Amino acid sequence: MADSSLKQKTKRSPWAWVPTLYFAEGIPYVVVMTVSVIMYKRFGLSNTEIALYTGWLYLPWVIKPLWSPFVDILKTKRWWVVTMQLLIGAGFAGIAFILPTPFYLQASLAVFWLMAFSSATHDIAADGFYMLALDDSQQSFFVGIRSTFYRFATIFGQGVLVIIAGYLERVTGKIPYAWSIVFFIVAGLFIALFLYHQFILPKPASDKGVSEATVAGILTEFGKTFVSFFTKKGIGLSIAFMLLYRLSEAMLVKMASPFLLDAKNVGGLGLTTEQVGIVYGTVGVIALTLGGIVGGIVASRQGLKFWLWPMALSITLPHVVYILLSYYHPENLIWINLGVAVEQFGYGFGFTAYMLYLIYFSEGEHKTAHYSICTGFMALGMMLPGMAAGWIQEQLGYHNFFIFILLCSIPTLVVVPFLKIDPDFGKGKKKKEEKTAEQIDNQ
Repeated sequence: MADSSLKQKTKRSPWAWVPTLYFAEGIPYVVVMTVSVIMYKRFGLSNTEIALYTGWLYLPWVIKPLWSPFVDILKTKRWWVVTMQLLIGAGFAGIAFILPTPFYLQASLAVFWLMAFSSATHDIAADGFYMLALDDSQQSFFVGIRSTFYRFATIFGQGVLVIIAGYLERVTGKIPYAWSIVFFIVAGLFIALFLYHQFILPKPASDKGVSEATVAGILTEFGKTFVSFFTKKGIGLSIAFMLLYRLSEAMLVKMASPFLLDAKNVGGLGLTTEQVGIVYGTVGVIALTLGGIVGGIVASRQGLKFWLWPMALSITLPHVVYILLSYYHPENLIWINLGVAVEQFGYGFGFTAYMLYLIYFSEGEHKTAHYSICTGFMALGMMLPGMAAGWIQEQLGYHNFFIFILLCSIPTLVVVPFLKIDPDFGKGKKKKEEKTAEQIDNQ
């Protein structure tokens, strides 16, 4: 009887937990990195403060390769997943209590910081658990499912939660109270996810801590992995590409929501919180997803080398949309939605080349570890420009700022011609490449 029960736990259908696991993975990331920007803007912080403070929250995703080995050594992936979900849920509740207080800024940033570390750790454990609990064919089948539900989490965070916050702002007239309720809602949701996964997640026999490994041994091997990464051929040019490819997008993503929210007399579009939830958090995310899907399809037919230039132009040139929006200040929401959709579709399409290049550069021994290091550089490339974006915008004004970030795409286009890429890479993607590409899920 006990054997039968154990078998049921390890054989539980992936449909019961893969969608909810990756929905749970997406929520804290989008809340910490995007929803917090909108919230602090509504609380009256300047763009300089918002970009600087929320930019620092990217750090856990930058340095997560440094502690990922210890997630392998200590406890099980399942333990890490459910424990981090409990901590994240508690963090959301903590912010809900903090927001109506006079010291909300310092305290909420501290809790967001802890949530970011918990979320980054959850990412490591969830992806590892996914590979342990599913066989190769199941991993290939569910890779699109997990990505889809991660996108649903993005829409829920940037769209649904922001719309609810906007509605409560309008009904109650109290911005801190409105956002506090929103965080209580998401805290309750996350506690429910924790309880659900506590019982539903399977317990694969291969999911166990490496008790025989020593910390010293792991650090030694990890050191070798780092050395082998930084001695790869063309490492300098590759790191430059990783840091520069999204340079302009890193600044735009920090200032897009403040631009939509700010009054027209200071250069913004004067949208309400609810409208931003629809325009940027719903329409924009759907366009981003479609761009990624189309990018994946075309890249699989003709390879990364063929599509690198078109995708590099796609991720940079659509920034013209924001120059036009900041010049004409359209009243019609259709034009605003269309503009944001065009830019986000271009971002999603162009980002495909970036994902594929990370996979390409990670090829060889220590592929998984090297890919993790690449994602650290990816996060750093978003963090540093994003931190400076608010100050730059306040010095230039929105219109000139958007012209500036378009000019910042030049370094990206300068680096692209020098990259050495196998012309056959990416054609007819192998299952393993597809799985790896989906792991970064729009960080």
